[in-house]
Amino acid sequence: MSDGHLARFRDAVAPERPRINLAEAALLCAQDVYPDLDVAGTMAEIDALGTTLARRLPADFSVTHRIIALNNYLFRELGFSGNVESYYDPRNSFLNDVLARRTGIPITLSILYMAVGERLGLKLKGVSFPGHFLVKVRVNGGELVLDPFAGGASLAEDELRERLARVAGEEAARSLPLEDFLEPAAPRQILGRLLRNLKSIYLEAGERERALAVLNRLVILLPDAAEERRDRGRLFLELECPRAAQEDLGFYMSRRPNAQDADAVAAELASCAIAAARLN
Repeated sequence: MSDGHLARFRDAVAPERPRINLAEAALLCAQDVYPDLDVAGTMAEIDALGTTLARRLPADFSVTHRIIALNNYLFRELGFSGNVESYYDPRNSFLNDVLARRTGIPITLSILYMAVGERLGLKLKGVSFPGHFLVKVRVNGGELVLDPFAGGASLAEDELRERLARVAGEEAARSLPLEDFLEPAAPRQILGRLLRNLKSIYLEAGERERALAVLNRLVILLPDAAEERRDRGRLFLELECPRAAQEDLGFYMSRRPNAQDADAVAAELASCAIAAARLN
């Protein structure tokens, strides 16, 4: 990862930007692993997918008919599908890999789905549903909730509650308002979920340097997220960078002085001080 790549990502997700280009920002995240990735060229590929399909559709096609056409094009004609066999393969989290391999996880397939759908005039919104990212769109008479991981299938209320029960339990799924879980997610929230997924994959695999690169982006994207600073500080400590660890862990303690893990973080800060003194 170069400073130039991080600078470009910082610019792409800057708070003053009126709108984050979600697909472009997702591709910029992939530059940690693919430093020579042609982001503009890959965006042109996505544009071409949407343009090709848009040319086929009558101008007066309804939203529902556009959704059907999008599903047929992406999942049947082009063969995109959810990667069930290797769900935790980190390549599923990189939009360029999803394009090349025609497979991914719910969130990356949803990002692609929304990007191509936008070229068809569809106002698709991402939904950070518990356990499984979804997409929704307003139609006459209500909303369609769609699952790009399952070929763009439309989900009924009972299916959504069944999915919610797997994560939150039967009682919560029956009693909690479903609308609370179907709020549209902003691009910053979607990118945060994408990066956190990737962070978990790398930490589980023991790939600390990769996880650190992801955390660097998370801290840029969500500068007030104290937990991401804590996690990065712990990684810095493991990687024998005590001064950087001290700064991040100190930030966490200043924001979460009464956190349940405050004692553990305080002990880690003391370890940072000792390690830093040895370096001096």
